[in-house]
Amino acid sequence: QFTVNFTVTNLLYTSAFGNPNSKKFIATKKTLGYLVDPLLQKSSIGPAYLGCKVMAFRPKEGRDDTGVDAICSYREEPSDPKFSRVTVYHELSNMTNGITQLGHYNLNSQSLYING
Repeated sequence: QFTVNFTVTNLLYTSAFGNPNSKKFIATKKTLGYLVDPLLQKSSIGPAYLGCKVMAFRPKEGRDDTGVDAICSYREEPSDPKFSRVTVYHELSNMTNGITQLGHYNLNSQSLYING
């Protein structure tokens, strides 16, 4: 597993994001999953990529922005591509226009963090 964290600058943080059972949390989690999944499927770990799950949202920059924390999984078999957080970071950076766009969401270009 590895974590992916980033900040969305055009998604106002609300208290609903603190409740994983709220409609807003669930809908936003699904939307972000639909946007992140294809990028990682196209990355160097694509053949081994199993999926990402948004775990939490957090307030950033005085609640104007929303931080996103996701846990992603991949297979680690000898025939699968090796995971490199640096390589995946650069690939995601390129696929998000320099860490600025994810679908209709704007990203803080300094916010992408990958830990594996």
